[in-house]
Amino acid sequence: MHNHSHTHHEQGHNHSDHDHNHGHGLGHSHAPNNKKGLAIALIITSGIMFVEFFGGLITNSLALLSDSGHMLSDAVSLALSLVAMWFANRPASPRKSFGYYRFEILAALFNGLALFIIAAFIIKEAIARFFDPPTVSSGSMILIALVGLLANLLSVWALMRQSDVKDNINVRSAYLHVIGDALGSVGAILAGLLMLFFGWYIADPIISVIVSVLILKSAWGVIRTAIHILMEGTPATIDADLVKKTLESIDGVINVHDMHVWTITSGLDSLSCHILIDDSKDSQIILQSAIHEIEKKFKIQHTTFQIETSNIQHAECKI
Repeated sequence: MHNHSHTHHEQGHNHSDHDHNHGHGLGHSHAPNNKKGLAIALIITSGIMFVEFFGGLITNSLALLSDSGHMLSDAVSLALSLVAMWFANRPASPRKSFGYYRFEILAALFNGLALFIIAAFIIKEAIARFFDPPTVSSGSMILIALVGLLANLLSVWALMRQSDVKDNINVRSAYLHVIGDALGSVGAILAGLLMLFFGWYIADPIISVIVSVLILKSAWGVIRTAIHILMEGTPATIDADLVKKTLESIDGVINVHDMHVWTITSGLDSLSCHILIDDSKDSQIILQSAIHEIEKKFKIQHTTFQIETSNIQHAECKI
């Protein structure tokens, strides 16, 4: 009977592999758009990064220098996101059966950590400036920051128009970098105005800290999501209890056990479980119902079901 169960498992698995390929296509139907959006944002960001960096040195503005620091991390993150997409499109191999999808998640994690490090450096420098705020060429600073803001808004527009900033964590992490930059530019403009009209040179480090804290908040969200995926956590959009109830509501199913739901990469979720069925029921009909219900209700196309009858014996699953 073990072979009988194994056959059902294999049939379920083969069906799922077909679905996986189908899902692969779906998951990357917008990939060229993602790449185009990221490439446009990378070109704009790299150009403005140099303008703000030299502008910050000339005007002695920490707000501008910190914004160019964000832009450097942005340029790296956008380039890394593009590389990750190229990697993710590489085919699976016997040694890497899921392909290189996870590279996108690793890129997102790296981007989140990079934002943390840059924000920490800016806060440290700002604290030192609190006690002795240097004079800043505020007029030039405002002009450069306005150019930076315009570039950032163009990058945001390119990403929102061309890419999947909501559901693709890799694109989202790059998008948050650019949003962080836009905030930095707004902060630099505000600091410049306060210095120009009131001579409040302390506004430069204060606004640098505020912008850095906002960036830290966004970065933490990306890091937490990336770690959750790498730890094989249940996708936030899927209720595991509801998945179990859906499968157990199929006619002939006694119980569902050893169930795992996880994310391979953004937009590509997987499910595997054992389904104990009534001995008198047709396992293939139940298998087809399970595949259909899970795809219809939860949009999971990569599924592996092990169909079992009452006389199947297997060791207790440890996870």
